[in-house]
Amino acid sequence: MQEKPSVIRWPFEARAELYPENASRILTRVREISLHGCYLEFAPLQKGTHVVVKIFAGSDFFEANGSVVFSQPNMGLSLAFRDVKPYFLAVLQKWLKQAIQENKPK
Repeated sequence: MQEKPSVIRWPFEARAELYPENASRILTRVREISLHGCYLEFAPLQKGTHVVVKIFAGSDFFEANGSVVFSQPNMGLSLAFRDVKPYFLAVLQKWLKQAIQENKPK
């Protein structure tokens, strides 16, 4: 049985860096984002892996600890954010507001 995300994620394009425990930096791209996590493309990590994620969009920067919730080989993975500091929460909320506005039905 494949796990599915239980939180609405919004389309979002940004570059990201993952720093897994005991491994080298992974460069990837964010494709979807929510208040609780994001979907990243082509990041080969197993479910349960703990990482530090850094996301860069425009002049803004976000950083948090995270855990891989599910992984799809050769496609991407879903990451849950943990321990988001208030400053970075404000950045994330700004991005979400923009993503929701850009994806509202017309």
